[in-house]
Amino acid sequence: MEKKKILFVCLGNICRSPAAEAVLKGMAQREGLADKLEIDSAGLTDYHEGEPADKRMQVHAKKRGYQLTSLSRPVDPIKDFDYYDMIIGMDDQNIRELERLAQGSQAVSKIFKMTDFCHDCSLEEVPDPYYGGAEGFELVLDLLEKSCRGLIDFLKEHV
Repeated sequence: MEKKKILFVCLGNICRSPAAEAVLKGMAQREGLADKLEIDSAGLTDYHEGEPADKRMQVHAKKRGYQLTSLSRPVDPIKDFDYYDMIIGMDDQNIRELERLAQGSQAVSKIFKMTDFCHDCSLEEVPDPYYGGAEGFELVLDLLEKSCRGLIDFLKEHV
């Protein structure tokens, strides 16, 4: 497999996308694929630029063995669409905004939705847990683990 560069995107880059980044990095490490993937995350807004992931998401992720170490940054439409092979949004609103930011069909072809890789998810998008309680963060991690498993399978088949 040639090296693939993957960017996860959510609204503020403090809950879902940094968690997806950590989950995929953890799975890639366990499967011996860490040197085959470059994984990052970004947000569609700059509200939290330079901040670490939401403390609640860090706590829930840590219970599952994931360390959220990235700092929030906004998507750079010019650089990110050029650099990354796959840009993966967490929900339909993220996808619509990414499609708006993409310049040309080449860029649009790099956009995927996280749950597109999930074979047994009960939801069609990864909901934002920010305004909810603990169960929302656990649900997000459940969806991300299943989707990242599917993403790894996809990468092994198609790369």
